[in-house]
Amino acid sequence: MNESTRFSGLTKAQTEILSYWHDQRVGGGLPRRDQIDPGVLRSHLAAISIVEVQSDGDMQFRLVGSKLRQVLGCDLSGQRMSNLEGAAADMLSLGLASVLERLQPIGGLIERTRDRHAWLRLPLAVEGRAPLILCHDALLPKVSGTGPESAQSDTISRINQGLAA
Repeated sequence: MNESTRFSGLTKAQTEILSYWHDQRVGGGLPRRDQIDPGVLRSHLAAISIVEVQSDGDMQFRLVGSKLRQVLGCDLSGQRMSNLEGAAADMLSLGLASVLERLQPIGGLIERTRDRHAWLRLPLAVEGRAPLILCHDALLPKVSGTGPESAQSDTISRINQGLAA
């Protein structure tokens, strides 16, 4: 992985999770699922999900945090991505194919009508099993106004466009 082009996070949560993910890498490889300690990520667990890639290419939710269950109105644990529709499908499928192709962290921050969606996708190594992706999805308050925060928001939107390409 080229360290100069690695996604380094746009929000505090993304930066903290990415830092931990990088700390778990051994010999430059991907961290294994069993190396991820939920206790270390305690403050972020409610917005974390783990997705498993099925043999048919579909993705299945293995774990869905409580904030995501609140946002979606249901628990998607055990559900397949192909069963989702609309905004939920768009939000949760974001970047999944790219992270599998690149095998490196990707993420961004998307301005939405009422809020901002901070998203992060981290590949995990699993020997002898289907690939896993650790996902973090957080809905943040919308930045309004014309001051420095608005300029920062414009920059984040441009950065995100480059990451999602």
